[in-house]
This record gives sequence, structure tokens and C-alpha cells, in this order.
Amino acid sequence: MIEDLQELRTFERIVHGGSLSAAARDLGVSLAVVSKRLTSLERRLKVRLLNRSTRRASLTDEGQLFRVHCQNVLDAVEAAEAALEQRQDVVAGVLRLTAPNGFGRRHVVPAVRGFQKAHPAVRVHLSLRDEVVDLVGEGIELALRYGTLDDSRLVARQLAPNRRVLCASPDYLQRRGVPRRIADLQGHDCIASGSPPVSHWRFLEGGRTIAVPVNATTLCDDGEVAQLMAVQGAGIARKSIWDVAEDLKAGRLVEVLPDHALATSPLSAVHGPGKQLAPRVRVFLDHLLRHLQSTVAWRYASDS
Repeated sequence: MIEDLQELRTFERIVHGGSLSAAARDLGVSLAVVSKRLTSLERRLKVRLLNRSTRRASLTDEGQLFRVHCQNVLDAVEAAEAALEQRQDVVAGVLRLTAPNGFGRRHVVPAVRGFQKAHPAVRVHLSLRDEVVDLVGEGIELALRYGTLDDSRLVARQLAPNRRVLCASPDYLQRRGVPRRIADLQGHDCIASGSPPVSHWRFLEGGRTIAVPVNATTLCDDGEVAQLMAVQGAGIARKSIWDVAEDLKAGRLVEVLPDHALATSPLSAVHGPGKQLAPRVRVFLDHLLRHLQSTVAWRYASDS
């Protein structure tokens, strides 16, 4: 489509300047480029648009007809570009975003409330789900995700530090004992979560990642449910620090095996192809980052 517009603009400049060389000077390209664009346009339309000599170019009858419609197209494109330029600094429209359930409820929802108070012209469509979402297919502008990208079409910006921790309630640890080694997990009730639930937990040992099978007595596809079960004493859960920081601070959960680091999983803001984000997306990301930096979870995450 961009190439088509270049050909149309080149054709219009040839007609306006009266020659291919004048169009080349006007557009700042070589004469060969102008000639190639014109030839491509005529080949695609299967008609000769211009009679041309070394010095002059004049419209054929078909060229006269085409020029009218060509000018209408270029005028429409120019008007559309002008309208978009006027909106470059306007924070408005519909912001479509998605986030994991627990993180979304704890951190995104409060951030959205504050953002909309400051920018009432923005409507927010927020989808909270733990599974990976097809951003391009579903028309979502922004996703907040843990971990790395699997889709090469997408662009990720690391938004915040993060670490995963193993945690359990004081009641559970009093009843079942405190694990001292990774191997001790086999003798404990573990709560596997994810979509699908992950019953192998990855640790960083000696500069490499090892996958450790655990005794998953409970499996669930909702991270919040796994956290609630851990708080209620059902077993040991593997959770992002962004989800459990408040429970750790309040003593409802206790970190297990703190000297054995789990594989990291940074929090990223992910969007579709291209570097140009709508103002509402850029401004929301800045607002969200300020909100996250004010939380207890940020301090816990930054201690990793």
C-alpha cells in the first residue's frame, strides 16, 4: 500500500512539474527511481498514462481520467494524515489491555482508576486472564505479562523487576515442617498453577536452570486460587512476588527456601508490531510505572 501511494505521488509530481526530471528534483530521488515508479504504475493499471520524451511528459486521455481520481486519493490521504497529526498529543480513545488475573486485580485496576480520573476521554477495555492472549488477533493494544515472548511479531519492554518465590502459610509449615533443601519438596504438598498448571519448578543452580518435579497434590489454572489455597494452609505455592508481597509483609505467607533462587520472570509491557504507540498507551504505561514504584511489591521485587 505504501508503494502504491509512492507511485501515485510520483505520478502527480510528474504531471505538476511537466517532466520526470522535475519530479525527481521535487521528490529528492533519482530519475531512475521516478521512471521505475511510473513504469510500475502503468504496468499495474495496464494502460499508458503519459506520453514522455527526454524533456517533457504529457497526459494521455487515460492519464487525464486517472489524474482526477488520483488527486482525490492523495487529498484523502493528506487529510487523514493531518487528522492523525492533530491527535498525536491527545490522550483519548479506547485503551484495550490485558493482564494476569492476580496482578491485574492488585495493581492494574487501581492504576486504571487513577489514569481515568486524569484522562476522562479514555475508555478502558480490561481483560484479566492468566493464559497468553493473541494480541494481534484480538485487537489488544497492550498486554502485561510475566516471562519471555513466544511471538516474534510482538514488541516487549521490561516494565519492572520480578522474582518468583515459594511460599506457604505459617500454619502449614508448623504442621509439616520447613523444607531445607530443594529435594525436601518431594515430601511436601505443592500447589501447581498456571495455564496449564506447571508441576516442574525451575531453579537457578550453579549458573544453570534445573527443572525439579514436585509433589503436586493440587493443580489449578488460576493463580489467585493457588495463592488463596496457600494462605489457607493447603501447601507450598510458587508465585510472583508481585502477587504475594502483601501477604508476605502481613505474615499470612512465609517464603520457603529463600536461599534457592527460582528462574526469573520479568514483568513486561507487550504490544503489537511497530514502535509508534498511541498517546493513550504511552501515557498509561508511564502512569502504571509510577503506580508500581509506589507499592510494597516493588520494594520486594527490587531486592532480588
